[in-house]
Amino acid sequence: MKISIIGTGNVGGALATKWAKAGHEIFLGVQDLNTFKGQDLLKNPNTLAMPVQEAVAAAECILLATPAPAAIDVAKSLGDTNGKIIIDAMNIIMKKGPAGFTTTADAILAHTSTRDIVKCFNTTGYNNMVNSMYGDTALDLFVAGDSTKGKEAAKQLAKDAGFANCYDIGGNDKFELMEQFAWFWINLAMFQGQGREIGFKLLKR
Repeated sequence: MKISIIGTGNVGGALATKWAKAGHEIFLGVQDLNTFKGQDLLKNPNTLAMPVQEAVAAAECILLATPAPAAIDVAKSLGDTNGKIIIDAMNIIMKKGPAGFTTTADAILAHTSTRDIVKCFNTTGYNNMVNSMYGDTALDLFVAGDSTKGKEAAKQLAKDAGFANCYDIGGNDKFELMEQFAWFWINLAMFQGQGREIGFKLLKR
């Protein structure tokens, strides 16, 4: 798959590395080709850096992994997103997010032309994207959104990043629940002292 990644920090960098090694073509959409964060990502296979709109135009799927307050500006910067899948990996942290919206995904929907927007890769720490294994067990992920095409892409990319399963938790109306789930992980890891090396696995019997 041809994937554009907007936001080359911890989350974007971890997924860029995993997906490049899995054989996907990665286009890092950056504002400055000479000084962007994560230049070491260009050492990965199948990875190029280019201006944001060029990266979006070249891709089938776009991962947004920037700080939440920038969601509106980032969405506006993408250019033509018709026919593109957007995966939103952002979370509103400490009530700091896009003005007038309760979730980053809703802000993206309001400022892009594509309807194929899903929320995924936001419910765990970047360390679990670097390494999703706990002993012999791979962690699970979760996805929400109305777009069937977007969900199928997210599920495949979750597996390609090393996760066991990516469970569908509903449509666009579950965007807020996904961000609340992220806060659950953050609360346990940071505020309750469990540390970052924790993750979620859905068990069945």
